[in-house]
Amino acid sequence: MAGQKMQRESWKPGNMLYPVPAVMVSCMSPGKKPNIITVAWAGTVCSDPPMLSISVRKERYSYDMIRQSGEFVVNLVNRKLVYAADYCGVKSGRDVDKYQETGLEPLDSRNIAAPGIAQSPVCLECRVVQRIPLGSHDLFLAEILGVSVDKQYLDGKGKFNLNSSGLVAYSHGEYFALGEKLGSFGYSVRRKRAKGQGRKTNEGKKK
Repeated sequence: MAGQKMQRESWKPGNMLYPVPAVMVSCMSPGKKPNIITVAWAGTVCSDPPMLSISVRKERYSYDMIRQSGEFVVNLVNRKLVYAADYCGVKSGRDVDKYQETGLEPLDSRNIAAPGIAQSPVCLECRVVQRIPLGSHDLFLAEILGVSVDKQYLDGKGKFNLNSSGLVAYSHGEYFALGEKLGSFGYSVRRKRAKGQGRKTNEGKKK
């Protein structure tokens, strides 16, 4: 209500930057079967060259596989994959073959040895350029060498409709499907410009 002071609490520092993309990272190293790890700490860091980062705990089975091979695939998750994503996040590749247990199909990559996930709408083939120890996690900074997309999300003109694939976000321990579209990049400016142009047009008619 107007004039009413909002009440807030101060908490100790913590990771509260939500929502974040829920992604499955597939990896492989010599002598081991391909593995999948679900990662919440993933993000875009550069457009040219295209780069992203993932953060992985040192004790995770996939950590050494990524560190040794220097490559991995980031596979986006949609509604159909959310169960598998959760499974791959709580089970260890030391104990189970996650591809076999989830029914996910390995997808050959063009630029690296590690396979992607055939059921994912988008697979990003990545090569590590830097590993940065941070504390509980190490950050793997990687360049995107290739992108594979599911053709079912292409329209008749070849446009990729990613947002129609049912993408999933992770927020504070829970998974959510993307909901109502609220706008598109730059829509706030376009609205103002459109209103201004409308006024000029009306004024011209009055003259």
